[in-house]
Amino acid sequence: MISGFSKKLMACAMSVALCVAAGSAMAADVIKIKIAYGNNVGEPNDKAVREWGRLMKERSKGQVEFQYFPSSQLGSQKDVTEQLTIGSNVITISDGGFLMDYVPAFGVTYLPYIYDNKEQLFKLVDSDLFKDLSKQLEAKGLYIVHSKWIYGVRNMLATKAATKPEDLKGLKIRVPNIRLSNEMMNAMGATATPMPLAEAYPALMQGVINGAENPIPVLYGGKMFEGAKFLLMTKHQVNLSSWIAGTGFIKKLPPEIVQMLKETGEEAGKFLDKENEIADKDAVKKMEAAGVKIVEVDRAAFKTAMKDFPARFNKEFPPEVMNKVYSIIGHK
Repeated sequence: MISGFSKKLMACAMSVALCVAAGSAMAADVIKIKIAYGNNVGEPNDKAVREWGRLMKERSKGQVEFQYFPSSQLGSQKDVTEQLTIGSNVITISDGGFLMDYVPAFGVTYLPYIYDNKEQLFKLVDSDLFKDLSKQLEAKGLYIVHSKWIYGVRNMLATKAATKPEDLKGLKIRVPNIRLSNEMMNAMGATATPMPLAEAYPALMQGVINGAENPIPVLYGGKMFEGAKFLLMTKHQVNLSSWIAGTGFIKKLPPEIVQMLKETGEEAGKFLDKENEIADKDAVKKMEAAGVKIVEVDRAAFKTAMKDFPARFNKEFPPEVMNKVYSIIGHK
């Protein structure tokens, strides 16, 4: 016969066992997502990514947990994108210049001297054209999680001052290994030199390149100003970014989590806008203190030189696509 004390002991043991089992089940239900990007810790994009993770954890009540992989820790953009197509639990940052390798017309979001502000790009994101391009991308195994994320306005650091396209002649400028970026820099007057962002600093210090282009906080974060003392305010691109995942991975997630990723991602994008504004001013101030000279270029001259640039990609951006883009953004 079991004593009252023994019964209480057994009940306590069962209670503990149930608590442990429940705890294990809850732990198993946590969705861990790897977030891959090339920026260094502390840059605006890194801060915004972590804000996105905070919002997701809060909104999902701890069901979703981001694991951060800055500074290209998971590999190059191409390597990570290949991981997505095989169903890895990864979300990574991308843009139209890279995604046009999968859906050529996606490159319209990355064209230089077309967009003057983020509002124009957001109109494009909300358009039927962008939705159609996104569906085409899904057919290639890639899913747009959200796109209202402005990576920044891209400018250039160089080893000499330049105010118009012809002044860039002879300068080797680092660009991403993207065809559109290569042709853009060549059309702007310089010599495009593609390489991973992480390799730009040593290449600049060794004289392999004469400069690099990127948003100002990225140029500062990569310490490019140590080897190039002229910040050329070309403002050649308002860089819209898209966060992408593999369609296989997205299909495994509950629909409400996918919707949450979209909503919190756009909220973090607004956070990024503020961080970029602060970081731009701070980076310029610090670079000036380090001896960098700010050069206001003749942007009208650059826009004139780049006027027919989309026509170089007639197959990717035929007139009917460009006309839709111009109509959406109110381009004159």
